[in-house]
Amino acid sequence: MQAYIIKEINQPPFKTEVAIPVPKEHEALVKISASALNHRDVWITKGQYPGIKLGAIMGADGCGTWEGKEYVINPGLDWGSDEAYQALNFRVLGVPDDGTFADYICIPKKYLHEKPSYLTVEEAAALPLAGVTAYRALVVKTKPKAGDKVLISGIGGGVALFAMQYAITLGCDVYVTSGTEDKIEKAISLGAKGGYLYRDVNWPKKLMADIGGVDVVIDSAGGSGFNNLVKVCNPGARISFYGGSLGKIDGLNPQLIFWRQISLLGSTMGSDQDFVDMLAFVDKYKIRPVVDEVLSFDDLPLGFQKMEAGKQFGKIVFKHN
Repeated sequence: MQAYIIKEINQPPFKTEVAIPVPKEHEALVKISASALNHRDVWITKGQYPGIKLGAIMGADGCGTWEGKEYVINPGLDWGSDEAYQALNFRVLGVPDDGTFADYICIPKKYLHEKPSYLTVEEAAALPLAGVTAYRALVVKTKPKAGDKVLISGIGGGVALFAMQYAITLGCDVYVTSGTEDKIEKAISLGAKGGYLYRDVNWPKKLMADIGGVDVVIDSAGGSGFNNLVKVCNPGARISFYGGSLGKIDGLNPQLIFWRQISLLGSTMGSDQDFVDMLAFVDKYKIRPVVDEVLSFDDLPLGFQKMEAGKQFGKIVFKHN
């Protein structure tokens, strides 16, 4: 079968021929119909992710068929028994375990979930990793209620867009930040109330003047800009963050946090139960993932180039043969 592996660090995924895997008793051999790209995949090619195993098949997101039915794959392996946090051996599908950028994958049957019938295979492939990460970060961690003002930073990425869609569905007023007006306008067209350019040093003052502060923040970047997120929080606000692409948070003011009773909530992926609950949530409200582009499996490296350039708005999906 055809598969994309990580052959060398700082090189794009390498397409090669590998043997079709043989499932064990508790596993299913799934024929992949569509897969999707995550920032994680780009970071792996750059060596910026723990547990990299050269030669492993890449890809965490996928939708495929087994025994005549269509399934989405939960990419979070061995979460463990505690819903509050993942076990030490928790990992995400696709490096070190062989992933979805292949014609077939062997996966324990417990990680297969029937595809919501209203979604295309391309939409379903876009759902797993970003969908469950956003669900845990927003719904499980911050517990938003109708009328809450929710700020989502860096709109355009898969998790941020899912968080926006979930918050809107729950009746929240959603605001976003982005590096471009174009992405802000697209977010507004999908239901956001407004947006701010994070490169504008005065954006926190503008937000406070416009809406008086926010009750929930969802962030993936960290870095020095995190301080601005704290500044726009109302008393009792919850900040949930699931990444740190901009590095350490310098200059954080603890007085502002404790005096306003602000909660800082770290979040990573989601438990098996979170995945089940996320699928039920999107199915109930018929939420469709925002897909930036569908490429052929042969053009997978082009998707990496687009994501690395930050040009996507939504998920980049690959249609398999």
